[in-house]
Amino acid sequence: MSIGRLGAFCLTLVMLCHGARAVAGDGPVKTELKKTADGWQLLRDGQPYFIKGGGGDGPLQVLVNCGGNSIRTWGVGNNTEELLDKAQMLGVTVTLGIWLGHKDNGFDYDNADALQKQLADARRAVERYKNHPALLMWALGNEMENGNDVPAVWNHIEDLAKMVHEVDPNHPTMSVVAEIGGNKVANIHKYCPSLDVVGINSYGGGPSVAERYRAAGGTKPIVITEFGPAGTWEIHANAFGAPIEQTSTAKAQAYRNTYEKSVLGAPGLCLGSYAFTWGFKIEATSTWYGMFLPDGSRLAAVDTMQELWSGKAPAHPCPAMTKLSLTTPDQVNAGDTVKAVVELADANDAKIDWQLFREQGNYGVQGTGAAATASYPEAIEKNGENEVTIKIPKAGGVYRIYCYVHNTTGGAAVGSLPVKVKGSKVAFRAPAVEVPFVVYADGMQNAPYIATGWMGDTKAVSMDAECTNNPHSGKTCLKVDFNQDKGWAGVIWQSPPNDWGLKPGGYDISAANRLTFWARGAKGGEKVKFGMGIIGIEKQFHDSGKKDTGDLRLTTDWKQYTIDLSDVDLQCIKSGFSWTLGGQGAPLTFYLDDIQYEGDAPAGTK
Repeated sequence: MSIGRLGAFCLTLVMLCHGARAVAGDGPVKTELKKTADGWQLLRDGQPYFIKGGGGDGPLQVLVNCGGNSIRTWGVGNNTEELLDKAQMLGVTVTLGIWLGHKDNGFDYDNADALQKQLADARRAVERYKNHPALLMWALGNEMENGNDVPAVWNHIEDLAKMVHEVDPNHPTMSVVAEIGGNKVANIHKYCPSLDVVGINSYGGGPSVAERYRAAGGTKPIVITEFGPAGTWEIHANAFGAPIEQTSTAKAQAYRNTYEKSVLGAPGLCLGSYAFTWGFKIEATSTWYGMFLPDGSRLAAVDTMQELWSGKAPAHPCPAMTKLSLTTPDQVNAGDTVKAVVELADANDAKIDWQLFREQGNYGVQGTGAAATASYPEAIEKNGENEVTIKIPKAGGVYRIYCYVHNTTGGAAVGSLPVKVKGSKVAFRAPAVEVPFVVYADGMQNAPYIATGWMGDTKAVSMDAECTNNPHSGKTCLKVDFNQDKGWAGVIWQSPPNDWGLKPGGYDISAANRLTFWARGAKGGEKVKFGMGIIGIEKQFHDSGKKDTGDLRLTTDWKQYTIDLSDVDLQCIKSGFSWTLGGQGAPLTFYLDDIQYEGDAPAGTK
């Protein structure tokens, strides 16, 4: 795509202002460290460069709009080239990570063959990306020393740093550690003379990390490679073991404290920082670390970083959540109701949304993030107001109430409150299945779900599973007749048969991301709703998720329909398929065939 002279000039100007060359084919832009009378300074293309960065996969254009100039990755992959090109187009630099093995994941730093392979993999990455003009520096590993602060690790980091300098003389090396306790600082300086920069991930200790680094004898320059609110491991749990999460408004102050005291507050030592997470990530809770919500709405941490990076507060700030609290006890019986209230500094254009989720339960560090837990939208009574009443599920365990607040300018606020439901959890763990997972097909034996859940005017319903009238595939299909002109009816495929939530059953279909089926009408125009997951949380053994098509108008030709399940918890699906319809002025007939759950993952994976 071509751009006009004015567009090209503006793009070039933006890139030069951010220290990046305008054309990706220009080759490497040299980054170097300079020791001055005032301490360390980072130079890019001969000019001072202070890192104003975000760590994560959030929107780069927003980063630029906020005054940011760099992003950080944890490794290289299939999208690395695309990321570098996009960053270059926006005038953003990239600290490119090279992932190193962790002891907890079985990597052995005493295994010479494993180290040699890791060194060779790193060399290939450096050779491939060293000449890209968006590259700022190399980050060798991330927290690989956790639980393994031994000479073997640091000797390997030294080997990697020497290799990078040999292959790429234009970019410095950094290795990233989880805080600086123990002998980390001393070991880095003793065993890694070729390493240029120390990257430090610091959360609760962020405001003092630069001072503590100096006190530990650190003389190499540092970059604060991750910072944000205190981690779950730094927060006292409540009476039933759940961490108390700050509101997004309160978290913004944590970003400010670290940046002002350990980044701006350590000139000559700190070369800049990467706020975490520039994006959205489920870890410990749905909202603990993310600076954005899944819909792209920015939270107060983004506003704070914009002010710190650019010196200008946003014209349209995020909503400010001044208080979020329960007005009922945080430990209740199954089936009880709880009440919560939120207070906002300015609620003129605020839209409030309350949600209830199962608690994650794993409060440790989850590097790749976690999957969403089951949600219970039907539990929320009269959503959208400052006060809410929530009908608690009948299954015991820990749940978390989330309050989301959006304004009309793309800003948001969020807070959460844990609640413990007394009583036994649903003890049954549904067996996991591979995909495709067939619910109904021609000549099927030992079907996992049985069509025993008849509802409504059942006397008007008949179903023939051996119908030979123009099946979609094979010799037969399923024929459904509704033999009256009014009323309603429906049928659910159940596991176990004839159960409405009183018995354990169902399947873990988490390997799937969609439910597909073929349908046609006898005359065309028949209106039918199809779905899965019928049993609600008021039952002890309920479906973990549900979704339907809404009313569909069938045609006389076979047509495949798809229900997207990518946002549905499929850990225990007891109601594998369903249809419902209302009277339409005359009896009607429709046909079904080839009903199955599908996924993109290979069989046996989840």
